[in-house]
Amino acid sequence: MASGLQGFLWTMLLLFCAIQELGAWAMHTSVEGPGLGQQEDPALLASGRVKRGWVWNQFFVVEEYTGTEPLYVGKIHSDSDEGDGSIKYTISGEGAGTIFLIDEITGDIHATERLDREQKTFYTLRAQARDRQTDQLLEPESEFIIKVQDINDSEPRFLEGPYIGSVAELSPIGVIRTAVADLDRETQDRYEVVIRATDMAGQLGGLSGSTTVTIVVTDVNDNPPRFPQKMYQFSVVETAPVGTAIGRVKAEDSDIGENTDMTYQVKDEEGVEMFKVTTDGNTQEAVITVQKPLDYESKKVHTVVLEALNKFVDPRFLDLGTFRDQTIVRVSVLDVDEPPEFRPPSNLMEVQEDAHIGSIVGVVTALDPDTANRPVRYAIDRSTDAERIFDIDANTGAIVTGKVLDRETAGWHNITVLAMEADNHSQVSRASLRIRILDVNDNPPELATPYEAAVCEDAKPGQLIQTISVVDRDEPQSGHRFYFTLAPEATNNHHFSLLDIKDNTAAVHTQRVGFNRQEQDVYLLPILVVDSGPPALSSTGTLTIRICGCDSSGAIQSCNSTAYVVSATLSPGALIALLVCILILVVLILLILTLKRHHKSHLTSEDDEDMRDNVIKYNDEGGGEQDTEAYDMSALRSLYDFSEIKGGDGGGIAGEGGLSGNPASELHSLPQWVQSPDLDFSVFRDYICRKVEQADEDQSVPPYDSFQTYAFEGSDSPVPSLSSINTWSSSSEQDFSYLGGWGPRFRQLAALYAGRRGEEDADAS
Repeated sequence: MASGLQGFLWTMLLLFCAIQELGAWAMHTSVEGPGLGQQEDPALLASGRVKRGWVWNQFFVVEEYTGTEPLYVGKIHSDSDEGDGSIKYTISGEGAGTIFLIDEITGDIHATERLDREQKTFYTLRAQARDRQTDQLLEPESEFIIKVQDINDSEPRFLEGPYIGSVAELSPIGVIRTAVADLDRETQDRYEVVIRATDMAGQLGGLSGSTTVTIVVTDVNDNPPRFPQKMYQFSVVETAPVGTAIGRVKAEDSDIGENTDMTYQVKDEEGVEMFKVTTDGNTQEAVITVQKPLDYESKKVHTVVLEALNKFVDPRFLDLGTFRDQTIVRVSVLDVDEPPEFRPPSNLMEVQEDAHIGSIVGVVTALDPDTANRPVRYAIDRSTDAERIFDIDANTGAIVTGKVLDRETAGWHNITVLAMEADNHSQVSRASLRIRILDVNDNPPELATPYEAAVCEDAKPGQLIQTISVVDRDEPQSGHRFYFTLAPEATNNHHFSLLDIKDNTAAVHTQRVGFNRQEQDVYLLPILVVDSGPPALSSTGTLTIRICGCDSSGAIQSCNSTAYVVSATLSPGALIALLVCILILVVLILLILTLKRHHKSHLTSEDDEDMRDNVIKYNDEGGGEQDTEAYDMSALRSLYDFSEIKGGDGGGIAGEGGLSGNPASELHSLPQWVQSPDLDFSVFRDYICRKVEQADEDQSVPPYDSFQTYAFEGSDSPVPSLSSINTWSSSSEQDFSYLGGWGPRFRQLAALYAGRRGEEDADAS
């Protein structure tokens, strides 16, 4: 029935096309009356012309024309055209002049290009009829349509091909039908199907198109994991630390993606205790590691049952079987030479702090796991016992005290004991040992602090002065219990009383009415403290009690008897004023002493300058008497009294030199040294001695010697003076010929004086 309906539709389509062709032919061969729906131009009607109009039918043109000549489309004609060529036809619009051409005389329209209805279904144009001579419109411009007639020239196309679809393996029959009911991705994971589409219901002359559809078979978890082997063997040394990887195994799964994710687990109890299995997320391998230390001597081979199972199981395929598999892993433990092991591993020992040197604290034991009878040697790691408080017997492992112990200094000791093979000291094991020092009562109790208390002079009997507590460096297991009493030397005390409060404290109270700090301002109260032992130990501490002056409210004002006397006569303001005056007096005294010391240092500096003015230091012999510029000789003149020299020998010198009538010459002449028994040199001697004493007593003088030269020669030299100082005559009458006999050092001096003597004789003659 469907095929008959399709034939009927095709027949109706062909009949419609034939009618269209017949209409086009009729358009070319017949002319209809004027009008055809076109309105006459009012201007033409007003001029009295005959009513005219366009004459044409709707135009059709077949697409995909392949002829060599232009395709005839149709003809436009005006009823005013008499065929004499006086009317010119023109067209405008879509494709005018390019696709469609018109004969200006006949009005025939031809298509010059190949048309495609799938690209454009119709063209809209406008026609004009003009007078050839005047170019005036003879008819109003009219619009017409050229429709492109369709032919079967396009095959069916798949717009989005090629297509890719997917279907899960083992899928049931659905919209996409499968040829088999048990598609297996593991056998073939994709299929390619070519689909063809034909128009005209597949009849003769129809066109067709095709596309490729790729069907991907997606995976489902329908395959359980499987171990390639039923047994795996690995080996590991017995000293392998916990966490060491022994080996890897992997179960295979034909599925892909997350369907291959699996987990591993150890099924037997022994394997769970000794080994651990984890899954490598990247490779899906089972990693077997050591979970508990191995021992070759205890067990040489371990058998582990390992199971692999899928992490994600599809319940739809549970009927295919269990999605897990098991295998056996054998782990062989390899023997190695191991160091001795401590047994038992207890690490706590105790010893009394009063134990004697050499007392046994405890014994450690270590055995060689490889050979039970192999000898073991012991030692202490001295980096943990640098003071050598403990020693150990190298053969027996007995730990003894090496020094006197004191729990109060160190209550715990942590040492490391070494155990090694006797014939191979490189095989060493270590054990940490804690030694607790047990307390004995060897420290007496003591007052917590050096207590000092204050009591007012007007204190009443029974007034609490101080609460006493004690400390004890010992720590008895039953706790401290202290007893307080006054020391025997305080039995005659009638001023204060001591009360034991029974909570390891005591209270001191007054026992008399009032105190007088003028009579006694400080009381020393000895207190005896005894602990509970055993043995009971005691100590005596002293409580210092000061008698103080208090105000009416009981607040302490002063605890000093001297301050009490002063305060009775002077107010606080007067005391402050007195202190200020004392401070000012001290400042004045210091200022006076400073000025006096400054004045003394100034006088001392002037004396030093006088001494330095009379000191001449040089290293050459000098120029003799002619050298008058080396030193200011006037400085030496001040050391002599010229009036005494003039008064003693004035007459003789004046008579000889003729200078008595010229006082100015006498004053400016240089003094000549004259040996006289009346001259007193005590002035110089005293001056020199005073300078020596100053130099000896001055601690700031540098410790080096100084050379000092003074302007006199002394009184005991048998050689007469060579100096010309204080010469009373302008010329010398001495004979210096004896200088030649003094040796080569005075040769130049003798030549100078002898030469000068000759010049003076020549001048005199």
